[in-house]
Amino acid sequence: MRPVNLIPPEERPGSRRPLRSGPLAYIVVGALAAAVIAITALVLTENSISEKKSEVTQLQAEQAQITAKAQALSAYTQFDTVSEQRLATVTELADSRFDWPRILHELSLVIPANVQLTSLAGNVAPGAAATGGGGVGLRSGIAGPALEMVGCTTNQAAVASFIEALKDIDGVTRVGFQGSSMGTGGGNATTAGNCEGGGAQFQLVAAFDAAPVASVEAGGEVAPETADPEASAESGAETTSSESSESSSSESSSSSEEPEEAS
Repeated sequence: MRPVNLIPPEERPGSRRPLRSGPLAYIVVGALAAAVIAITALVLTENSISEKKSEVTQLQAEQAQITAKAQALSAYTQFDTVSEQRLATVTELADSRFDWPRILHELSLVIPANVQLTSLAGNVAPGAAATGGGGVGLRSGIAGPALEMVGCTTNQAAVASFIEALKDIDGVTRVGFQGSSMGTGGGNATTAGNCEGGGAQFQLVAAFDAAPVASVEAGGEVAPETADPEASAESGAETTSSESSESSSSESSSSSEEPEEAS
């Protein structure tokens, strides 16, 4: 005989007993889980924000320290900059220094005995201040160092010889001939102590175009320049030809004047 369970289904024990609460329990559990997740995310976010703020504060403090240290060392930076500028200036001046003692020594060796200089001036640029200069007009056309000479000698041939002697000075690229005139007297200019006793009075400029000079500043210096050798050679040839023509014409005029004086 088959047994029959007379207990109502809702009163029966075991897993098969139906729930009386329905889906409300699941809803409550889900809400609690969502709340826990939200609270956890909020806490983690707040912790991250706090860490970032602490990091920003630390970085600002480090920046302030580095800025204060940089300001304390700024004087040394300025000193180093000034030192480098001064070193560059001194180096430039040393490289562009012109050896005037050597030039004057060589001039004393090549100047003939019958030539007397009444004015001698040397400068590194046309605008550079110089005392005792002869004011030779050709000097303004020479950008580099030059030696201005005004003097006299016995005749025009001696002037030409003196020009050729000046070209033997080391560094002279050309000799400018401003002009030469014969004096009225018949004496020797070198023995009279000045150029009033007669002879040929001349104005010359010896150019040193290949010599470097300092950059333009308040002192009248000029920028370093290097003369074109071909241009220097052409200008030297023109100067020599003009010197020869003027010398020959002056000699002819002087030779024509001497018979008149003798008569």
